[in-house]
Amino acid sequence: MRWARFEQNGSPAYGVVEGDEIIPVRGSPFEMWERTAARLPIASVKLLVPVVPLTFYAAGLNYAEHVREAAEKLGLKVELPTAADAGYRANNALIAQGEAIVIPEDATEQVQYEGELVAVIGRKCKHLARENALSAVLGYTIGNDVSERTWQKSDRTLWRAKNTDTFKPMGPWIETNVKLDELVTRVRLNGEERSVFPTNHMVFGVVDFLVAMTKYLTLYPGDVLWMGTEGATANMKHGDVCEVEISGIGTLRNPVVRAS
Repeated sequence: MRWARFEQNGSPAYGVVEGDEIIPVRGSPFEMWERTAARLPIASVKLLVPVVPLTFYAAGLNYAEHVREAAEKLGLKVELPTAADAGYRANNALIAQGEAIVIPEDATEQVQYEGELVAVIGRKCKHLARENALSAVLGYTIGNDVSERTWQKSDRTLWRAKNTDTFKPMGPWIETNVKLDELVTRVRLNGEERSVFPTNHMVFGVVDFLVAMTKYLTLYPGDVLWMGTEGATANMKHGDVCEVEISGIGTLRNPVVRAS
């Protein structure tokens, strides 16, 4: 099933996506719900971020080649992570399908995309085991972990390098019918494919993170976990369009502008 969150009569609403249409529902995928009789063309509605998370988690440096690329850029020794290690991002940075990534005036040219799989938590959970961890996942969406690399190197934390307003596009919807091993991620800049990789070839997978995290943390419906990216990333500039496609889920597309 494919869940979209969209604007209806000035308020957010959920609907089930079937083909090129959305069927609005009463309720949400995180609670009781029922279909309405309405059917709306997707092209006629404004899509919103598919969920506003209570807590926004992120798996950093979770693909081997990306670890190597990052280490080389920083002049550091290549060391793969030895455990599933989650960080945090900020909701203020979230934008939806089609909304603009805005590069601040004082940012350098080193503003880059990171195409990521996003796991959406569907139920309250603690102390998950490997056998039941995926039962806590409602489905998956797509994220673009936009990063200002100069700030990432110079700042003591990632507060602006990763969390500047508009730096976290997410969408276009949540897909519940996903086979992780069959997914392929592709990133295109202005229609040119810049990156392609098997989505599930992570150092630590979704199950690893959920088991490790829920040993200490309670996860709640609507929490999200961004799973990291693979390989080298490239600069984005004013006028560009960045697309992150994950097979079986969809394509997240956002234009890029520089503030003036």
